[in-house]
Amino acid sequence: MGFTADDVPDQTGRRFVVTGANSGIGYEATKILAHKGAEVVMACRSVKRGEKAAEEVRRRGGDGEVRVEELDLASLDSVRSFAEGFDDEIDVHVNNAGVMAIPRGETEEGFEKQFGINHLGHFALTGLLLDNVADDGRVVTVSSGMHARGEIDFEDLHGEESYDKWDAYAQSKLANLLFAYELDRRLAAADSEIRSVGVHPGYADTNLQRRGPEMSGSKLRKVMMVTANKLFAQSAEAGALPTLYAATSTDAESGGYYGPGGFMNMRGTPEKQNSSKESYDEDDARRLWEVSEELTGVEYGLSETEERGKKETQTG
Repeated sequence: MGFTADDVPDQTGRRFVVTGANSGIGYEATKILAHKGAEVVMACRSVKRGEKAAEEVRRRGGDGEVRVEELDLASLDSVRSFAEGFDDEIDVHVNNAGVMAIPRGETEEGFEKQFGINHLGHFALTGLLLDNVADDGRVVTVSSGMHARGEIDFEDLHGEESYDKWDAYAQSKLANLLFAYELDRRLAAADSEIRSVGVHPGYADTNLQRRGPEMSGSKLRKVMMVTANKLFAQSAEAGALPTLYAATSTDAESGGYYGPGGFMNMRGTPEKQNSSKESYDEDDARRLWEVSEELTGVEYGLSETEERGKKETQTG
């Protein structure tokens, strides 16, 4: 039998930050972590919805604590405000929030929304919070099996010349993995013990699938999505298991990728998997990192550590 919620070890005394924690995968992960004794900071765009979700978590019992903080990943000002107001040490930071297959829109800074929220917002947030992450902490980034369809179009990252909502989503999810793996490499070069782990939830029944049809005003597509979820998807709680495994299991490896091991990797308990060939392209990962630093204005400093280490090796 594989990893289940019962296998999450006691988390008393540990602190988690989970983006998009008011619904779906983020909510289910928060609920289980709090039940296991963790303190969970629920980083939510809507404080009202976040507080409602937090009350539900509290009613379910457990020894942990939850608190809601406002975070809008479509606004770098909001990202910076969240980070500047956060002084506590973080044991695990979970990049979970996201949007999927929505009509083209732009963030406050003019980024295409899926790329801006799913990747750039999390890139900036992680960079601003990295000094808060414990020496043996973890950064978990939630991708999707759809990343395998993705390509990073460096000439048109924001879909200004051509936009397809599914291609844009796939690009953002590929960017999540390129980021997770590049962060792992840069942390290792800096002799850091922080782990960077990528995950995907498989096909889980969450509100994520409904938002695209709702935003485009397609009642038929919304009904089709809801029906497909009921017929084929696993529960949101099951979809949260890869995230929980990456966040809490001693066996979760930095630079690893974990997802459901059942039918077509869409359902089942977590296992280590291989992502697409494109996700391991180190040249694209470095280029994306540099572009992301330029677009967000957030610099990690890890590349400088890496270059310094190379120079020391050459002159030593």
